[in-house]
Amino acid sequence: MKLKKALLVVDVQNDFCLKGALAVPGGEKTVPNINKYIKIFSRNRLPIFATSDWHPKKTAHFKKYGGLWPVHCVQGTKGAQFHPELRLPKETVLLYKGMYPKSESYSAFQAEDENGINFLNLLKVLGIEEIFIAGLATDYCVKFSAYDAIKNGLKVKILTDAIKGVNLKPNDSKEAVKGMVKAGVKEITLNNMEP
Repeated sequence: MKLKKALLVVDVQNDFCLKGALAVPGGEKTVPNINKYIKIFSRNRLPIFATSDWHPKKTAHFKKYGGLWPVHCVQGTKGAQFHPELRLPKETVLLYKGMYPKSESYSAFQAEDENGINFLNLLKVLGIEEIFIAGLATDYCVKFSAYDAIKNGLKVKILTDAIKGVNLKPNDSKEAVKGMVKAGVKEITLNNMEP
């Protein structure tokens, strides 16, 4: 049986892009390459998943309630919408995370679809064994999603020309990629992409 692959697009939302409430430096610059990956997966009829941070107004995730971050990606706001140039096909499976006031939910594996089915169960139903990860941010949601994927026995490829990091410390993204590779993640780019 051919290994079933899927693309995971992590949190390419307005609040993480230029002028957003928690802008990842250069976050919007990932969009053209992500769109190219989307085309490849669509053309090969492989599943595409896209996560959204989907926070309530009050959550332990936000600074004013004891968390690390400014208010961002509040449910139903413009900041929580996908970047306007992101070209997700209509069959994309949308996943939501960070909905619960007391949890951080950095990983796509803490996300669920609109029916409340979590990401891992969706992957199992579809027989997915390998995921390709793009999006924001390298040092948080991308990293934690990759680690959880490895932990759950999946093969993982990180699309290094389609990710950007927050870099609270200057080397956070580099260190995140190093750590992922050490854990068994493979780095690829459009140049060596084999769908």
